[in-house]
Amino acid sequence: LMTILSISCVDFNDPKFHPRNEYNEWLAKKKPDGNFDELLASYNEKRAHSQFRLCASCHGMSGEGNHEVKAPSIAGLPDWYIFAQLKKFNAGVRGKHPHDEPGLRMAPMARMLKEQDMAHVAHFVSQIKSQALTKLVHGDVEHGKQLYAPCEACHGAAAEGNKVLNAPPLKHASDWYLVAQIKNFQKGVRAGDPSRDPIGASMAPMANTLTDDQ
Repeated sequence: LMTILSISCVDFNDPKFHPRNEYNEWLAKKKPDGNFDELLASYNEKRAHSQFRLCASCHGMSGEGNHEVKAPSIAGLPDWYIFAQLKKFNAGVRGKHPHDEPGLRMAPMARMLKEQDMAHVAHFVSQIKSQALTKLVHGDVEHGKQLYAPCEACHGAAAEGNKVLNAPPLKHASDWYLVAQIKNFQKGVRAGDPSRDPIGASMAPMANTLTDDQ
């Protein structure tokens, strides 16, 4: 897992039986969780900033993340993606597996927020400018580029993400966090129940094509 900085999205249930164009049409029908736009209509930056202080205790005031407490960088992530993940933590879809210690710490934080607050905090975080992160993972960049090729279908050639496909950007993500999540998808620690998280579970098959040294 040390030479690739991302993974691809495939249909958890039946992806390999679909041609690429049919698969993309299927995935495009899966919408992000929640009525985000409606909740954001009453956005209050002052309140969102106040609530973000809770997040900053682990993720940092600039959303830069903190490897020591396994809190990833979140600055500049799209609001629709942050909102979807907060809802998953809030509902116990994420942060419930006993081997997901960082997730177990995150879940009660998310449960402190109402749905509207989640939307507002998500938007606030999305407005924080992403910054260069310290590289903690070292591998063969060229080999990683080759391994990333299948991931482009969802996450983009520049890892810019694709909202239509519910695929988040990965280019500003903490490298150690990407490795950790690949392993979590492989072991079923994340999205282990496709009935509750079909979009997240769609990552598992591709994660399982990678070995530890990739």
